[in-house]
Amino acid sequence: MEAGSAEIEDSKSGFVRSLGLLDSTMIVAGSMIGSGIFIVSADIARQTGSVGGLILTWVITGLLTMFAALSYGELAAMMPKAGGQYIYLRESYSPMMGFLFGWAMFLVIQTGTIAAVGVAFARFLGILLPQISETAYIVNPIRLSDGYALSLSTQQLVAIALIVALTVLNMQGLKLGKFIQNVFTSAKTLSLIALIVIGILIGGATGTFSDNISELFTPQAPSVIKPDFSFLPEVSVTGGIFGIIVVFCVAQVGSLFSSDAWNNITFTAGEVKEPKKNIPLSLAMGTGLVTALYILANLAYLATLPFEKIQNAPQDRVGTLALDTMIGPIGAVVMAVAIIVSTFGCANGLTLAGARVYYAMAKDGLFFKSTGNLNTRHVPAFALIIQCIWTCILVLPRTIKIENGVESYGNLYGALLDYVVFAVLIFYILTIVGIFRLRKSRPDAERPYKAFGYPVVPAMYIIAATLISSVLLFYRPQTSVPGLLIVISGIPVYFIWKNFSSNQHSQN
Repeated sequence: MEAGSAEIEDSKSGFVRSLGLLDSTMIVAGSMIGSGIFIVSADIARQTGSVGGLILTWVITGLLTMFAALSYGELAAMMPKAGGQYIYLRESYSPMMGFLFGWAMFLVIQTGTIAAVGVAFARFLGILLPQISETAYIVNPIRLSDGYALSLSTQQLVAIALIVALTVLNMQGLKLGKFIQNVFTSAKTLSLIALIVIGILIGGATGTFSDNISELFTPQAPSVIKPDFSFLPEVSVTGGIFGIIVVFCVAQVGSLFSSDAWNNITFTAGEVKEPKKNIPLSLAMGTGLVTALYILANLAYLATLPFEKIQNAPQDRVGTLALDTMIGPIGAVVMAVAIIVSTFGCANGLTLAGARVYYAMAKDGLFFKSTGNLNTRHVPAFALIIQCIWTCILVLPRTIKIENGVESYGNLYGALLDYVVFAVLIFYILTIVGIFRLRKSRPDAERPYKAFGYPVVPAMYIIAATLISSVLLFYRPQTSVPGLLIVISGIPVYFIWKNFSSNQHSQN
């Protein structure tokens, strides 16, 4: 290809640099917007117990996400290579630190999120096609133990079909993958804007918003946060400064998870045109856009629904309840279509980006050798296949719950994702600390973009995220401790892979 062509092949890696600024921004926004914004506000409303608490939680999440994204821009401009955050951690600390991130990504973070988004796609498709249901079993639940089972329902089958289809599509080359991403991200962004505009215009005329705002920070049946440790007190927002801090830290779990995956564009850095400029810009623009949409969406909910209804939305589906209030019974169908579009685009972005991390790991001899190869269309096809296989496997296991003698089934990936929210925060903190480390250890390195507001903005993120992580460690150890164990399990795997790779090199 000629140097002046629209798509330039990187002679060192074989990747084609065909992602422009718009494409990169679409990957950031598209990977962030899934189904969470339509659901998690109910739980946040119960925890914070006030209109102001709900809004403030999303504002804090938005600021933290943007602070992190603006800080990552420096590392992205310094090291515009496939693998992104894996490379940053490797260079800031050690190959093992990079591997632990990649290990957690493959084991749960990326694959578990794709599985969750795939099942969300199938669940809402089931509103349009009732035969797609979590209880319409092709293979009835097979007990593995008292707490776990395997099953294959029509809902699970559709989720697996989506995962396989997106994998095959992304194996055809980046051009098709980015086209899908741009189309579906545009569609779901416009859908979210429509929900916001209709909610504010229609809901605002009813006086619901003014009624909600008139009791901005008045506690309304706030939840009590119960710790697992007996030496810690139960808290709520009415329990003074300590209680408020704990509640807002715990409430961040849902909103942070809904705003996560913004870092996925760094994984595809080897395919971005002018990466030293476009990756920092896309991080800022994508996270800024989604933060604004999320805050406005919650204002639309408050313009449409009394706060009590947000707290008690059936199955926590606040978005569906809001649309039902705005346009009547057809609202459930409209919201189902919006979430189907949203989850499809989200799953595509996650599928596209995740494989690039395993590619970078393989290049370091820390993952299956074949995942470090590109196919004739310049994409890591085998990495996509390995990711697909494990993601599909994660869709099958079920958790078993028995309440009042009635047996019900959850999804194993849901529990795993609860576990890794804590680990994800730790990796974000470590990555941003890496900016300070590299400034000291490599003062003369080229930095086309420097972290916005350095050192204040990166330090503010580190302090806030550390506080949230500390509260989760003490008040949610049933999820935070297993998350740490998942990450730590990668330590022996790292040494096994490293020794295996060394032996292969010595034999060659």
